[in-house]
Amino acid sequence: MQVSVLYFSLLRDRAGTRQETVDLPEGATVADLRSRLAVSRPALAEALPTAIVAVNRHFAKPEVALKEGDEVAVFPPVSGGAPAGGATIVDVTEAELDLNALLQRLVLPTTGAACVFSGVVRAHTQRGAAHDTDHLEYQAYQPMAQEMMQRVADEIRARWPTVEGIALVQRIGRLEPGTPTVMIACTAAHRDTGVFEAARYGIDRLKEIVPVWKKEVGPNGESWVEGDYHPDREAGGG
Repeated sequence: MQVSVLYFSLLRDRAGTRQETVDLPEGATVADLRSRLAVSRPALAEALPTAIVAVNRHFAKPEVALKEGDEVAVFPPVSGGAPAGGATIVDVTEAELDLNALLQRLVLPTTGAACVFSGVVRAHTQRGAAHDTDHLEYQAYQPMAQEMMQRVADEIRARWPTVEGIALVQRIGRLEPGTPTVMIACTAAHRDTGVFEAARYGIDRLKEIVPVWKKEVGPNGESWVEGDYHPDREAGGG
């Protein structure tokens, strides 16, 4: 059987390709695919043990069996409709982020509070080893990223039912210092009904599970920035 393998972030760099078709025996599992890739593409061998695999846009554990025509995404750990409460906006885009336009889509006649978080590209980082950044290059497994962002929005609604509107928007491509990279917005009738906590949860969860990566480029070279979340360690994951 044949499966389509998509590579992202560091694994794309090492594989030297965005996508390829891999032949596997019937009944092969995700673990079997990892073993095959370690042999067919030796440059991937070091990264494969910690790589995350998604089959047809769902996280997949090693024992998951593959089928003819499956879409299999391989990537390193990552650093929808409107419900009754209000709009839900999830998007991955190369377009410039527009806060006013975003809020206009979230605000209802009952809305009296909005909490917005926006990440921005730093030109200079002082945390840890201080260094300068020329620009960042963001990459995403876009269809799965939007599905996972919808999952984050659903989690927010379950935890904070008083939240009206939710937006999670991630920008990709080359971004210069001072450029907004992500926007999380939550609206509600009043400021004391969970909008601060919901927005904080949104950005923390997005950074944890949504397949988006960034390459940091500076005077001393470039490197992919990875997180430490792995779905195999999440209860019910896979």
